[in-house]
Amino acid sequence: MVKGLLIAGGMLAVGLGAVGIFVPLLPTTPFLLLAAACFIRSSDRMYAWLMHHRWFGSYIRNYQEHRAITLRAKVVTLVLLWASIGYSALAVATTWWLRAVLAAVAIGVTIHLLQLKTLTGEMLKDLGPPPQNRREGGDHVIHNGSESMPIDRANLVHSTVAHGTRRGG
Repeated sequence: MVKGLLIAGGMLAVGLGAVGIFVPLLPTTPFLLLAAACFIRSSDRMYAWLMHHRWFGSYIRNYQEHRAITLRAKVVTLVLLWASIGYSALAVATTWWLRAVLAAVAIGVTIHLLQLKTLTGEMLKDLGPPPQNRREGGDHVIHNGSESMPIDRANLVHSTVAHGTRRGG
């Protein structure tokens, strides 16, 4: 039953993360990290699917390894953020305090995004290909070329909870 709940929670988190790509106030990264944490505890197949996903896999690895996102992701997020909040503040909100709250949220999200590193070519070379996940002796292992290393579950959960804590830090 727990396995089923973790899979359902992971799928819900993936769905919310996907919506967050287009809705600036819904955060994408924490939901994708939560999905990875749920899947790593419940389904090798779903974890492998997520980590190999055309859009989400590299996004999760980039954020986990380098706490960085691509320049394109920053620009698109900021444009959508300010367009949606600007429209909401000018066309929908009718009180000054609601407009102030919207502006404060937009400024806070903008500051957070600008503080994230921008992914460089050097960072991409460090990542290598997507991980191959499988169980060995009951533990999850990432296979990257000829190297194998255990997945650090504590850091994955900590990253999910703390939203952005770097691995090993």
